[in-house]
Amino acid sequence: MTDLYYGDPLSRAFWDGARNGVLVLQRCADCGRWQHYPRPLCLGCESTSLESVPASGLGTIYSCTTVRISARPGLEPPYIAAIVELDEGPRMLTNVAGDTARIGDRVRIGWRHRTDAPPLPIFTVDADA
Repeated sequence: MTDLYYGDPLSRAFWDGARNGVLVLQRCADCGRWQHYPRPLCLGCESTSLESVPASGLGTIYSCTTVRISARPGLEPPYIAAIVELDEGPRMLTNVAGDTARIGDRVRIGWRHRTDAPPLPIFTVDADA
């Protein structure tokens, strides 16, 4: 595996978490706000006291659509692209596994394993969540 995903030191904790099957997000030690994608400053209070913390991996579909046009090899249509609002607050662009997903559905994180790169987060509708 290459170091390509470590080109940005801010994202290292996210990708290390992905390799271990854990969603890792930034949380501000000063105001408690969670954020994703990783940044050098808190979006709430501009503090630099950010920590990388495991998140629940649970959320709600905020927006979704079924993609029917091929965008890249290895991601064959149809598939569901979604914005998931995580229980911790941030929203994440991702895929939802399966054939159906609706705005408001509760989802749980899983991981799409790849041979040449770290796993990617992918969510599934979770009727029990």
